Amino acid sequence: MKNFKKIAGLALAAALAVGTLTSCKAGSGSKLIMATNATFPPYEYVDGKTMKGIDIDIANALAKKMGKKLEIEDVEFDSIIAGVSQGKYDFGMAGMTVTPDRKKNVDFTDSYANAVQSVIVAEDSPIKSVDDISSKNKIGVQQGTTGDIYASDSPKNGGYGEDAVVKYKSGPDAVEALKQGKVDCVIIDNEPAKAYVKANKGLKILDSAYANEKYAICVKKGNDSLRKDLNKALKELKDDGTIDSIVSKYIKE
Repeated sequence: MKNFKKIAGLALAAALAVGTLTSCKAGSGSKLIMATNATFPPYEYVDGKTMKGIDIDIANALAKKMGKKLEIEDVEFDSIIAGVSQGKYDFGMAGMTVTPDRKKNVDFTDSYANAVQSVIVAEDSPIKSVDDISSKNKIGVQQGTTGDIYASDSPKNGGYGEDAVVKYKSGPDAVEALKQGKVDCVIIDNEPAKAYVKANKGLKILDSAYANEKYAICVKKGNDSLRKDLNKALKELKDDGTIDSIVSKYIKE
């Protein structure tokens, strides 16, 4: 994922329509400020001056259900939870998996999508399956993601240890390192992995998954009112088929 400059100077109406980045204060009543990391296709990405993706569309649908105006901040993934905890953003939505460590700092809504952590390797890599990866390899990850968390854990806990993991600010940075031979593999969510492999010749995804997980929305710890409102809206969007329709728009089975 590359770093993108924040879009400024657009009218508020346009910002609401396309998910333009703003710096308004969270918790302002009629507005919902969402933090994301728009370098994670197909969940969130920038197309020209517009943010698109599954999370962007779902967030807009949630805001509409709740009678709120949605504004979106594009930030580093690793800063989303801190920003939500500090009240800079009302919620974070960025293909985020619920983990015990994250639950210490934020609360989560019900899950809205299932995900798989996959492994990208070069087509001629000696790594043929997840079982071939060891602490002797150099493993690329996006800093702060569950791929980072899992891989950086100790071998006794199923990880490879901090020394084996090379952390990058974005998925595309990690993939570029793989192409240059700086790392032996990249652990990242499956849907972005498919997009990266499609865009970069000579790479492939291992058949075996690294981990299975669920995505949810994070809110400030103790903000039960917002969490319940989001859960209510999520259920309605699930029940009426909106979420399935949004997912199928971006992910073709």
